[in-house]
Amino acid sequence: MEANNNAIDTVIKDSIRDIKITSNTNDASCQLEKIGGDKELMLYRFHIVSDNEFIPRPIVLEWKVPALNCKGLWKPTSDFSKRIEADWELENHESRISIDSPVNLMFGNNDENIICFSCSNAINKIELAAKYCEEDDHIHCKIIFFTECKYTIKDFGVDIRLDYRNIHFSKVLKETSEWWESYDDLKPTYVPDIARKPLYSTWYQFHQDLEEDLLIYECKLAKSLGFESIIIDDGWQTKDNNRGYDYTGDWQSEHFEDFKTLIKKIQNLGMNVGLWYSVPFCGTKSKAYQLFKGKFLTENHRWAPVFDPRFKVVREYLVGLYVKAAMEWGLDGFKLDFIDDFKAYPDTSFEIDPERDFNSINSAVDALLTEVIVEVKKVNPEIFIEFRQKYTGPAMRKYGNMMRAFDCPGDATMNRVRIADLKMLSGKTAVHSDMVTWNLKEKVEYAAFQYLNTMFGVPQISVMLNELPKSHLNMIRFYTRYWLDNTKTLLDGEFIPSSPLANYPVKKVTQNDKVIFGLFDDQVIKVDKVCNGIDIINAKPSEEVLVLAERNIGKYTVQTFNCQGYIVNDKTIFLKEGVNMVKTPISGLIQMKLVSSFKAN
Repeated sequence: MEANNNAIDTVIKDSIRDIKITSNTNDASCQLEKIGGDKELMLYRFHIVSDNEFIPRPIVLEWKVPALNCKGLWKPTSDFSKRIEADWELENHESRISIDSPVNLMFGNNDENIICFSCSNAINKIELAAKYCEEDDHIHCKIIFFTECKYTIKDFGVDIRLDYRNIHFSKVLKETSEWWESYDDLKPTYVPDIARKPLYSTWYQFHQDLEEDLLIYECKLAKSLGFESIIIDDGWQTKDNNRGYDYTGDWQSEHFEDFKTLIKKIQNLGMNVGLWYSVPFCGTKSKAYQLFKGKFLTENHRWAPVFDPRFKVVREYLVGLYVKAAMEWGLDGFKLDFIDDFKAYPDTSFEIDPERDFNSINSAVDALLTEVIVEVKKVNPEIFIEFRQKYTGPAMRKYGNMMRAFDCPGDATMNRVRIADLKMLSGKTAVHSDMVTWNLKEKVEYAAFQYLNTMFGVPQISVMLNELPKSHLNMIRFYTRYWLDNTKTLLDGEFIPSSPLANYPVKKVTQNDKVIFGLFDDQVIKVDKVCNGIDIINAKPSEEVLVLAERNIGKYTVQTFNCQGYIVNDKTIFLKEGVNMVKTPISGLIQMKLVSSFKAN
């Protein structure tokens, strides 16, 4: 392996492929060395060293692979767009502490990994790309460092992982997540049991118009249905209901006369209580705005001025808000929102300021959130902290134990996709759905689609329960009870989502001898071995469920439920080699239990 010293373009020769380093900085030496792995899984260390501090300019690492059996490109928050991109499409995947994860994966026609590459640095901004070049029919892969660095550094180091193994793409992503966890500065925080329980949110049904008596009544209903936590969202802190952020920054409960008593009443119902905070925003009508004048990343944000966490006094103020709330109100959790707005803006100053103890915004955010989780856990060791996409990468798992799918009200498919994308990179951190909502006049079978698409994460719900028809309440109660009975399997089992370009029409999770399928489109479910229990959630608008047994499996009792939990069929079937059809109502559930297996031929 050769090293590059002060060169513009250098090719690092490797037994597998050539990695080209392009740099227009002569202030430091660049070194790339292979530190582990084999022909299919390689680990490199990229290091920049200088005798003097300097402001780095972009450095590009680039290599290519033949475009063979390439079907699509997986990125952490690409949602429905997992297509192959052309190299003339200029936008790259961006990763930093509060945006996404530093990983790209090209997958093949059978959901296998073609190339997955990732970086160990989840704090600084990094750009990644894997794009099709029409001139040579190759996938050109790039990792670009220092596209936003406006302050001096002296050295920089990062590990790079290249994975070419021909295994299911979800396994590669899971192992990438485990690789990140191996670094001391990316160790995930403890996940309390309450973070793994269904949650009721106030946002979509109340917005900022919170009513105390109605809120307590809703909590009683939610608890009776199996929900164990509530997040009181925007509106608790202000009487202003204009959906704006003018009064953020002070975080005093002006909306309720006795907030502490209200929280205690809800907790006495058996519900854990978390509060929403828009962390970066300091509204112009708040007292904090005057106090922190001159300590904002920008005052030209469309919603509110953005705190500058590079000032120690700002971090101390924000941490103090959450510690005080946890202590005085006895909180069980926080929803810390808009972390991704901590970033450089056109008017952000990078001039030397003796009051700032950080030059890097990303490093300051790391310091802020580290202190938050440390200090609030001193008040309540079991406290939950929720972040939502896109600020759900490996660094954010250090401070948050709940990662939620980005807002997608009324969009069951998007919720399903975002849960799967999050789950594959989140390890034991609890992955939550976006809180589901639907029109109260919706047919119960179709309303159930919203809820069933959350089943492989932790369900969150945001509907006015007291206004729901009885059939809708029956549906929520039935499937929440089912989810609670199968939590270990759904959250801890081996998770395999299929066909990312088709939005994961089948999800499968297996633990011990139990397998649960989520069927979201007219696809065939494949069973290749004897299982003591096979559950199939029919979350699609047709009744035919096709099970392809790859060999003779065995004799099973089969109970079929409709979405309200009523048994509509109870029989015995023989799961034989070939296609077996089991009819079940739309949004219904099939539960198969093994009676006896066929003897091997």
